[in-house]
Order: sequence, then structure tokens, then C-alpha cells
Amino acid sequence: MVPLLTILCCAFGYGAERLRFAGDYRIFFGPDNPDFVANEDAQATFGKPDNIAFVLTTDEGSIYSQSTIAAIHDLTEASWSLPYASRVDSLTNFQNSVGENDDLFVEDLVPDPSALSPAEIVRLQALAEREPLIHGFLTARDGAAAVVNVTVQLPTDVPNITSTTVVAARELRAQIQRDYPGLRVHITGVAALSAAFEEAGLRDSSTLIPAVYALILVVLLIVLRSLVAMASSLLLILLATFVGVGVGGFSGVELTPISLAAPTVILTIAIADAIHILAGVRSRMWEGMERKMALIETTAVNFAPISITSLTTVVGFLTLNLSDSPPFHHLGNMSAAGIAAAWFLSITFLPAILAWLPLRFRARNRASDASRGLLAVVEEIVVEQPGRVACLVAFCCAVLIALIPTMEINDQWSNYFDERLEFRQAIDTADRYFGSDNVEFIVDPGESGAVTRPDFLATLDSFTTWLRGQEDAVAHVFSLSDVMKRLNKNLHSDDPAFYAIPESQTLASQYLLVYELSLPYGLDLSNRVDIDRRSTRITASMKDISTGETRAFLEEARAWFSSNGGGYELEVTGSKVLFAFVAERNIEALFEGAIALVLAIFAILSMSLRSLSIGLLSLIPNALPMLAAFGLWALLVGVVGFSVAAVGSVAVGVIVDDTVHFLSKYLRARERGDSVEASVRYSFETAGTAILLTTVILAAGFALLASSSFKLNADLGLLTALAVGLAMAVNFTLLPSMLLLIDRLRTRFSTAPAAPPERNLP
Repeated sequence: MVPLLTILCCAFGYGAERLRFAGDYRIFFGPDNPDFVANEDAQATFGKPDNIAFVLTTDEGSIYSQSTIAAIHDLTEASWSLPYASRVDSLTNFQNSVGENDDLFVEDLVPDPSALSPAEIVRLQALAEREPLIHGFLTARDGAAAVVNVTVQLPTDVPNITSTTVVAARELRAQIQRDYPGLRVHITGVAALSAAFEEAGLRDSSTLIPAVYALILVVLLIVLRSLVAMASSLLLILLATFVGVGVGGFSGVELTPISLAAPTVILTIAIADAIHILAGVRSRMWEGMERKMALIETTAVNFAPISITSLTTVVGFLTLNLSDSPPFHHLGNMSAAGIAAAWFLSITFLPAILAWLPLRFRARNRASDASRGLLAVVEEIVVEQPGRVACLVAFCCAVLIALIPTMEINDQWSNYFDERLEFRQAIDTADRYFGSDNVEFIVDPGESGAVTRPDFLATLDSFTTWLRGQEDAVAHVFSLSDVMKRLNKNLHSDDPAFYAIPESQTLASQYLLVYELSLPYGLDLSNRVDIDRRSTRITASMKDISTGETRAFLEEARAWFSSNGGGYELEVTGSKVLFAFVAERNIEALFEGAIALVLAIFAILSMSLRSLSIGLLSLIPNALPMLAAFGLWALLVGVVGFSVAAVGSVAVGVIVDDTVHFLSKYLRARERGDSVEASVRYSFETAGTAILLTTVILAAGFALLASSSFKLNADLGLLTALAVGLAMAVNFTLLPSMLLLIDRLRTRFSTAPAAPPERNLP
């Protein structure tokens, strides 16, 4: 059996070679997400905004020096050679328009930086600070930074194309920094964001998985002190991981930092099943039972609880398919497959290999005695004072649960990455000068060619002015109205009095046509105005504001346009909008999934334990720890986001392990005629150590995720670890206390004296 199961699991693992990294941040949004649909429609009209942005700062403190301007020029020219580059925008190649009589001349703002004199650099700075399409967009408002923005059209059918493009950008950065000492170049942009997801995932997989293996190795050696038991367990979890990852490969999963957490989750949960088998075998062998009989009896006794806990855990991870984000689907499905494999291997492969290998356990060790001593103290307190214990635990949980409404939803993608990652350092730098995210306002006047109507342009200009007035939220605004006002001034001999919207649609159309014909290839306005001139987009570069502040800003913008927009249609999209609502959508979807999961667990436990009352009772120790964990999170962190939405489904499926094993041993004792108190003591003695060990491993394994460089995984791991720890505390205190109190109440009422007979009144 052992060779056959090993070969079968390795065959599943073959699917892992099909796994590929997702090269696009858009994978985090489901195809039915209305914000995502609106964003895709906008990109179909104006082009995908995939870009690489080089943010330049200098030791001189100002970019307005000949060497820095030369560096911007050289980087601009070299950026055209980046893979799939279709457009490059910078200070030096800004298409500056100048009018002479009725002629319009358009050329690079700085065609030759070596020819700039100090006086010309001063004039260049003055011009840049007057021009709204440069100031705050291509150059920082304080003159301390500049950006070279490269638009890339990345194909979707080329593997690893995003990371390849970013690597080329880094090579170009290295060259520029060698040529211009004292210049610092940071790489941001949508393409860099997508590559950062891949880098975060690779970093986690190369550190977290070995760390979990090391944790399991150390715990098993300390607790079991058996190389055979340790090696068998490690082989089991390795095979279970092969199955989970292989299923992901065969099903076409695209890897993200979230789905890459699946091996760590499988490793952590799979060892819990093995611990229950190994602890039972060890206990029976200590009592003098022969090894094979110990294996048979332990497997028989633990078959039902291990099966129940595995089923509920699998169901818990499968509910992640209700998430609005596909990477959580991938995490749930891969983890569920691995956990199901771990269950099957625990009741087949593990007993078989332990029967085959020379398994021996040394005499009782200190670690076991210490854990049993601690459990004995808890056992005595609970049995002697169940009422006080229940009240204390219920009060503490109630206090924590009351804190849940104080949590704030805040999901800024820039904070998904740890400060150790280069990309996070780059976006922190970029945000100080240019903002780090965009909101796109698409305005549609409703007919072809209407974007040049004076009334429409006036509305556009008024909205642009309002947006610029939101200085707490908006860093810069790019609008067609600014282009039209500049062209109107240019074609009136650059008279500042004509820096206004053209008086007629005919003039505006002619200005726009002449301007576009004067632009070089790749620098036209197709990313601003659609081909029919029916709609245009205003881009608001946003400051690093919270999700709540973003929503408030969007509501105010929609309200302003509803009142002042002249009846034109407004569509709001962009990456800032996508991430502003993704957490809420996930929380709503997974909250419903968590409720369904709790009901499913109730049904599973009621049928498996053949007791409706026990099934109802089990809801309390399963739901309370999760709610209390959220309350503790509110106290310690106070903010929930994208990742925390998934914790409910994951944790409830995991923490049911403690309840099932405690209750299964309790019911086993009751069936043989033991009293409630004796049955509770039996549960502590037979299941307590295994519950303690599995809790330590589960909590430590998930806590290791907290060291992830990707915030979503760190939050998921830490909150699940808190829930697992609280679950053990509740199952060792509240659950047995309730069993004892219910029995005492039942006994009191069943032995109460009969009521006196009624007396007939005269």
C-alpha cells in the first residue's frame, strides 16, 4: 500500500509543473465584479494603463540642473527600447506647443539638454510650473523629483512577460545610475505592481515553507522523540502537499502570493491529523499494548473525529470560492485538495508505514508530563467550578466581540507589500511626490464628435477645477480641457487672455486636429479621447488616503457632477476604485459563506455524533473563538481589509478540530456508562494532549505566515493563529463547563420534589 499511495500522490504532484505566475494584478478581481467590468470597458476604449514609471530624485535636491535634465532625457530616449513600450512621457519630451500667427508648432520641450544655459533652465522651470500637464504630473510640485512614464502593451499569452519587462527596466535603471552618480531611480507602475506580486510570492515560498517544515521537525522531535514517527509524518505532509499543488496545476491555477500560501496551509493542517494518530499510538504503547494492536485501535478510535474535522476543514476552504477574488478560490481549492489527501493518508498510509518501520517510543518525557500537568490543573478548575469558569470565559468573549464594530475597512494596495520589498520602497517615494494611484472619470456627452463642444468642454473644465480643489485627496488632475485652453492660447499668438475654452465647436475641432497631426508617433491623444471623439477621461492622481476617505471622495465627486455636470454621463473607474471596494465585496460574500459553513458544521456534527443537542452545543465553541478573535484584532490592529475577509471561512473550518475530538471522547465515555464528570475527565486525559499539540502546531504554522512580506498572507496567518489559540482555550474551559452545568441542571430538575396537591377552597 505504501508504494502505491506514494506513486499516486507523486502522479498528482506532476501537475505542479503547469503552474504559472499571474502576470497581471487584475487577477485579484472576479469577472462579475461591476467595478472590474467598468475598468475593463474603459481600457477597451482608452487602452490598458500598464506602465513602468521611473521616479528620479537627486542628491542636489532639485531636478532643475543640467545633469539631472540630461539624465531624464537619456532615460526617456532609452525607455523606447524597453520590451513592448508604446509611449514614453517625461519632462524633456513633453510636446510643447507654440503659436506663431495662425501656425502651431509642436516639439519636445527639451530637445538637447546639453545646450541649456543656466538662464534657460530657470525659464524651463518656470514654464513647467505654469503648465498643469507637467507640474505635479511629470515633475514634483517642489521640484525635488521627476518621472519618466513608459506605457507598455504587454501580451497576455507570453509567460512571465511582466517580470521580464521589469527586469529590463531595472537594467536600464542601473545603467542610468552608473552614468549619473548621485541620481536615484525608483521603479513603480502597474507592470511593476504585477511583478511585485510574483516576487512577494516567490519570497514567501522560499522562506515560509522551509520554516514550517523546520517547525514541524522540531515539535515532533521534542514531543514524540521518535525519528520514525517524525519521518513518517513529514512524508505524509509532503505527499499531501504534492496532491494540493498538483490539483492546482491540473486545474489551471495562476499563482499569486495568496494561492502560494496553500502549501504552508496544507503542511500546517495535515500534521494535525498525524498528531492524533501518533499521540494515540504512543499512549497505548506506553500502556504496554503491542504496536500493531495500538495502530489498529488508535486508527479505529480516531477515524470518526479525524474524518469529521477533515470534512469540516475542507468545506471551510471550499467556501472561499464565494469570494469576489479568484486567488482566494485557488487558495481554497488547492488547500481543500491537500487536506482531503492528508485525511486519506492519515488513516491509510500513516498506519501502514508505522506498522512497517521499527517504531518505538521512549519512556515518558518531560514535555509530555509538563503538558499533562498543565491540563490536569485546568481540568480540576473546570470540574470544581464550572459556573465561574463559564461566566468568566463568556464575559471575556463578550467584551472582545463588543469591539468588532470599532474596526475600520481600509484596503490600500500599496500597503500589501512589506517595507523590505523594493517595490514598496519605490511607491512610498513616488507617493510623496506624485501620488500612487489613479481614479479615472470618464465623461460621455452622448454623441460622436461632442467632446469638442464648448458647453461640454466648459463642464469638463469646471469639474477639473473642482477636482483640483480637493487638495487633501488629489495630487494631480490630467484633463482634455487643459489641452484645449492651451491650444486656444497658442493659436491666438500665445496671448494669455485666450487661455480659455474655444468659443465654437468648429474652432475646437480644428485645434484638436491640427495638434494631433503635429504630434509624433506614440504621443497622440488616443489615451485621452476615444476614436469617435465621443468620450474623454479625466485622470485624478490620488494621494495616499484611506479606503473610507476614498469612498467619501468618490461620493462627493459623483454628487458634484450630478448637480453640475450638465446631464452628461459619468463613469468612475481606475485601480483606486477597484481596491476601494474589493474588501467590502469579499466581506459580504464570505460572511454569507461563513454562516453557511457554521450551519454545515452543525449538520455534520449532529449527524456524525448522533445528537442534535450536542450539535447545537458545538456551535458555541466553534463560533465564539472566531468572533472573539475578530474582537482581539479590533483591539490590536483596528483595521480589516481584503485578506481578513477570508479568515472566517478558514478559521471556523480549522478550529472545529478541538471541539470534535473533545466531544467524540466525551461521548465515547458516556456510551460506556461513565458520568458526565468522569466523561469530561476522560476527554481531558485522552484528547487533551493531542489538542494541545495540534493547537501549538496550527497556531505556530499560521503565525509563521505573519512574517510574510505580503500583507494579505500576514493578516490571514496572524488572525487565524489567534482564532486557533482562542479555540483551544474555549474548548478546554467553556465547553466542558457547559457540559457539567447542563448535567447539573438536568439532575436538579429531575430530582426536584413534586409540587403539593392543590387545595379546594371552600
